[in-house]
Amino acid sequence: MSITEIIDSGANVTLQVTAAQLGEFAKDLIGKTRQELAREVEASNSEIYYTREQTASLLNVNPSTLWNWDKKGFLQPVRVGGLCRYRKTDIQRILTSK
Repeated sequence: MSITEIIDSGANVTLQVTAAQLGEFAKDLIGKTRQELAREVEASNSEIYYTREQTASLLNVNPSTLWNWDKKGFLQPVRVGGLCRYRKTDIQRILTSK
């Protein structure tokens, strides 16, 4: 049984491991972390961002409403320099919620 399997089982045990077993566990953990990070990077690269005007038009609201929503934490833009951009996924969340 590997260290990962023991951890996943939730068993409350004391382990004695060899350096080789610990190294294998570290490699497994690093590999899983790399895969997870790669998925996150891929997802963020495919994200689409809209300007304040585009977002207001899509949501059929006044641009000042976006400012109010930002202050209330309802729809917060991503700020790059002095520019505000809104994530397509956040806009879709609002459009699909009631």
